[in-house]
Amino acid sequence: MTGKNQWREVVARLVKSEMSMRGVKYQGLSERLAEIGVKQSADNLRNKVNKGIMGADLFLQIMHVLNARPVLMTDVQDILGEL
Repeated sequence: MTGKNQWREVVARLVKSEMSMRGVKYQGLSERLAEIGVKQSADNLRNKVNKGIMGADLFLQIMHVLNARPVLMTDVQDILGEL
């Protein structure tokens, strides 16, 4: 059985991976979100991403502004397998 904290870690790793691949830091992420009308400070985003705690809407908005690659279930399973 996979615990709540493991799922949060999956969310954190997915977002951090996309940010890293694009060279986007939290301030840049905050600015990109603001462009689509989503107000989140860099510090707030850092906390949410590091804890992996955010609503599905914010997760999708982040992935959208990062122009993220599709999230494959094999990627999720690989992360879970590492935990």
